[in-house]
Amino acid sequence: MANDQCAGWTTAPGHTYSDFVAEYPAYTETAAIDDLRAAEYGRLDRLGHVYLDYTGGGQYAASQLRDHLALLNDGVYGNPHSNNPTSLAMTELVEQARAAVLAFFNADPAEYTAIFTQNASGALKLVGEAYPFQPGGRYALTFDNHNSVNGIREYARRGGATVRYIPVRGSDLRVDPALFAAHLAEADPAAHNLLAFPAQSNFSGVQHPLAWVADAQARGWDVLLDAAAFAPTNRLDLAAIQPDFVPLSFYKIFGYPTGVGCLLARRRTLAKLQRPWFAGGTIAIASVQGEGWHYLLPGAAGFEDGTVNYLNLPAVEIGLRHITRVGVDTIHARVHCLAGWLLRELQALRHSNGAPLAHIFGPQTMDDRGATIAFYLLDPTGQPYDVRRLELLAGASGISLRTGCFCNPGDGEVAHDLRREEMAQCFVGHQGGPVLFAEFYETIRRSTGKTPSTMRVSLGVASNFADVASFLDFAYGFCDIDAAALDSQPIASGHHQALPDAA
Repeated sequence: MANDQCAGWTTAPGHTYSDFVAEYPAYTETAAIDDLRAAEYGRLDRLGHVYLDYTGGGQYAASQLRDHLALLNDGVYGNPHSNNPTSLAMTELVEQARAAVLAFFNADPAEYTAIFTQNASGALKLVGEAYPFQPGGRYALTFDNHNSVNGIREYARRGGATVRYIPVRGSDLRVDPALFAAHLAEADPAAHNLLAFPAQSNFSGVQHPLAWVADAQARGWDVLLDAAAFAPTNRLDLAAIQPDFVPLSFYKIFGYPTGVGCLLARRRTLAKLQRPWFAGGTIAIASVQGEGWHYLLPGAAGFEDGTVNYLNLPAVEIGLRHITRVGVDTIHARVHCLAGWLLRELQALRHSNGAPLAHIFGPQTMDDRGATIAFYLLDPTGQPYDVRRLELLAGASGISLRTGCFCNPGDGEVAHDLRREEMAQCFVGHQGGPVLFAEFYETIRRSTGKTPSTMRVSLGVASNFADVASFLDFAYGFCDIDAAALDSQPIASGHHQALPDAA
C-alpha cells in the first residue's frame, strides 16, 4: 500500500531490534519474558496473532489452564454454603484465593477485605447501590472514568447528593492540579463524599497521582480508585496507598478465568455501606413472618450475593501465582520500553508531503502514563481514516486492536472536541428510542465533520518487540493513501465484522 517515497518509519535498517535495545537497554533485563512467551503463550505466534488489546483483556498462560484442570480433576468440590466434606474443601480454596488477592496487593487483612464479584463493574455496582448518598454529600469524578464508574452518578442523584465532574485538558487528557484541589475543597466533612478516579485511564493511558488518595481523604472524601487498567502492568501497594474501594477484573491481569472480579474494600469504610437488599449467601438469618427481619453477615460475606463462582476462584490464586513468578515490575519495565518506542515511532511517521500519519491522544511521552495508547491514523490532508475500516484491515493482517470510545465517553468527548450542544443531538428531544454507537458515530460525523471514535493499542504480559514492529508496519502501509480511497483496500476473506464498541 505504501509509496516508496514516504518519509519516517520504515522496516529498513536503522529501525532494528538492536537499535531499539540500544535506546531502551532496560528491555534486555526482561528477556525472561521471551522464554515465557514461547513456553506459556506460544499459541500467539503459532496461530499468527499480534495481540494488542491487553487493556480489553489479558492473555492467559498455558500453565494456568493445566494447573486449574489438575486441581478440578484431583478433587471433589461442592457449594461452599454448607459443612459437608466437599463444601468445606471448596470453602478452604475460596478463602485461600481471598488471602492470595490481599497478599498480591499487600493489603493488610485487618485493614482490607476482598469481596468477590462477577467483574470490576459488579464491584462498582456494590459501592454505588450501597453508598449513603444524601443531600449535602457529593460524588466527584474525573472526566476520564469508565462508564461503570460514571454509572454510580445515578445512585448519587437518586440519593440527593451533588454530582460534579472534574474535567481533563484537551492537550494531554490530564486533570489540572489546581482545579482538582478546588473540587476537593467543596466537600462538607460532616457529609458522605465519594471521589472516583482511575489509577490509569483505559483511553489515554494517563496515570493520575496516587497521592490524590490521601489528599482527598484528608479533606473528608472516601476514595474509589479504579485499578482495572492499572493493575495488569503496575504494582499497586495498598500498604502505601490506602483507597477505600478498589474494583478489579482478574481477566485483565492474567486472562483466565473470566467472570470473576473483586472489590477490595477498606473495612472501616465498608461499614458505611447500606445494602438495599439481601440475597442467598449474604444473610445469617431471615424470616418471612416479620417485615424487615433479617441479619446480614459481616464483612465480605454480606456483599457476595448468591453463590460465588467457586470453581473458578482457585484459578484466581493460580493466576496471581503466575504473575508473581513473572514479576509485576518486570512486566512494567517491558511494556514501558515498548510503549515508549511505539509512541516515538508513531509520531515520526510521515507522508511524503511531510504531514504526520498519526495523532496521539493524551501524553506524548511515557512520563506518568501506561502502555495504553489512543490515536488516529491520518491521511496526507490530515483527515482521519475510518477507524472501523482500519480495525477490519488490521484483523485481516492478524492484528487485534480496539476502536471506539472504550466505554470512556469523557476522554472521547474531550479528545475529539465534542461540545455539549453536539452531544445533545443524541439525547435531548431525540425521537425513536435509544441511540446505538453506530448511529451516534454517523450523527456526529454528518453534523460536525468530526470523527468520534478512536484506535487503541495496549501492551501486556506477553508483548514483545515483534508485536510493536508488526503494528508499525501496518500503520506505515497507509502512507500517502487518501482517506476517501481507504474503502478500496481489499480485506481478506473470512474476517468477521466486529461489533461496534459501546459508548
